[in-house]
Amino acid sequence: MTRPGVIILSLVGLAFSLILTAWLEPGGLELRVTTVKEVKLLLVLPLEPGERFTIHYYHSVENAPIWEEHSLDEKGRIYIEEERYLKFGAGMGQMPGVGRKVRRGPYEVIENMHMPTGDFILRVGSPGVDHTIIWRGERKNLSNVVPHEAVRFYAKPVSLLYKMWRCLIPHRVTPVVRRQ
Repeated sequence: MTRPGVIILSLVGLAFSLILTAWLEPGGLELRVTTVKEVKLLLVLPLEPGERFTIHYYHSVENAPIWEEHSLDEKGRIYIEEERYLKFGAGMGQMPGVGRKVRRGPYEVIENMHMPTGDFILRVGSPGVDHTIIWRGERKNLSNVVPHEAVRFYAKPVSLLYKMWRCLIPHRVTPVVRRQ
């Protein structure tokens, strides 16, 4: 084989090795939110293990704001980490042995929960309930998009190659993060 042929073959082998490595190497996680009925993709959020996203809404009885912070572990399992609310309402409150209740200003907070939820389904409320996903400072109000529908939250690990591809070409339902 000629010297240029060896060089080209070596470069092709190196490129193939890099692509294979990036395909096999962990690249983080992807949280997906879909409608249950038609499996319509509403939101795709790239996350790192331990990174949080928040579900914010207004209690349907008390009309008081509630924030639920969630995280993912390295395998894509979903955990609820914290609940924050203005006042105790129907269905709210601390579960024995889960987290620690504290006050932060006007809010009651159950922190350090780290309770596994796994994939879960949320029945989205009407506008006014404003089920909103907050991620990296960006907001997506599901109540304006799919009121009264059930949506599924699930996550999965992604490869480094997939992550790099999505950095170049974000998913159409991934919010663009604005720099502050």
